Amino acid sequence: MISKLIIIRGNSGSGKTTLSKEIHHRLPHNTLLIPQDTVRREMLNVKDGEKTFALPLLENLLEYGYHHCSYTILEGILNAKWYADLFKEAQELFGSQIYAYYFDIPFEETMKRYQTRHEYSFGKEKMRSWWNEKDYIGFIPEYAFTSQIHLADEISIVMNDIQAGD
Repeated sequence: MISKLIIIRGNSGSGKTTLSKEIHHRLPHNTLLIPQDTVRREMLNVKDGEKTFALPLLENLLEYGYHHCSYTILEGILNAKWYADLFKEAQELFGSQIYAYYFDIPFEETMKRYQTRHEYSFGKEKMRSWWNEKDYIGFIPEYAFTSQIHLADEISIVMNDIQAGD
């Protein structure tokens, strides 16, 4: 079995969770969805940042996905600097079977998108403090989703990419 990794990253409120859930729903059973916030906040109750205690579990989940799943979706803010070791581990495991996407969307647009969510729990100042513009991984190519690309198109792009790699 050739396992594929789909990385969906971007600032808070950009649309990555919505996209990852839609992709997860469209892929076959045996697809692992790893939401960074679920691992970090709900499972471990740890802060994000350099050397976060979530890193070892995220690495273990990636390895599990590689060995046991057809597709693994890693979704989250996943700051490129803080998670560089995780991305290197992903590259070692999945090699050329990585499909990475980054939401390169202006702050104002992420605020609009964030305010449409049911759990609107962070204010503009908090969101601004987390903002990290153009946070590309660098050594793994990422397709940039801009504010002009709508959810249906994002889904089509990801699904076409991973199917073309079959």
